[in-house]
Amino acid sequence: MPRQMADPAFRAEQTAEASTAAHVAPINAFVDHIRDRDGRGWAPYVPPHHGGIDARVVSILRDPGPATQVGIGSGFLSTENDDPTAERMARLFDRVGIASRVVLPWNAYPWYINAAPNAAQSQAGAVALLELLELTPGMEAVLLQGRDAQRAWQRACALDPNLGSRYSVHATIHPGRQALFHPDPEERRRRIAHQEDTFELIAAELSV
Repeated sequence: MPRQMADPAFRAEQTAEASTAAHVAPINAFVDHIRDRDGRGWAPYVPPHHGGIDARVVSILRDPGPATQVGIGSGFLSTENDDPTAERMARLFDRVGIASRVVLPWNAYPWYINAAPNAAQSQAGAVALLELLELTPGMEAVLLQGRDAQRAWQRACALDPNLGSRYSVHATIHPGRQALFHPDPEERRRRIAHQEDTFELIAAELSV
């Protein structure tokens, strides 16, 4: 059910287990580690309803949005956040039968800036992504949602040329509404169809 982070009881449950649940504690310890890196600042945790180190799909967007902020939002990267982008993702994953416990959400630039990362920031995000993937031995698929996610992945592959051969990699539009800001309705339909087809393809691969 989308937007569960709007429920204080659900949010409190996720917060209570974020540092103790075995599957997400290593991810959130890593988040603590990168928060101190080069003065880049705050980055949101991953909640226990997601897969953590047991995830099979890493879902990469651009950067943490306001709904990930403590006090303003949930404090987490979550498909259950109370915002339209998270809701769209939750519905797409649900539509194809991919449970949130299979997914690890992440960002091309994992620190909070609420803006498109520049080249140096994208490079820093690529380094962090490589480190994150070292914590997820069961990862099978990479879902790149939007151009910034695709650029960060390209930078990560430049750092590790063997990276792309280890995963099934899929790129599509960002789940935010801006991805559909186009005057041609046919182009908007094409983008939505491609997005839905991408999620379906990942689901089919995971069911093999």
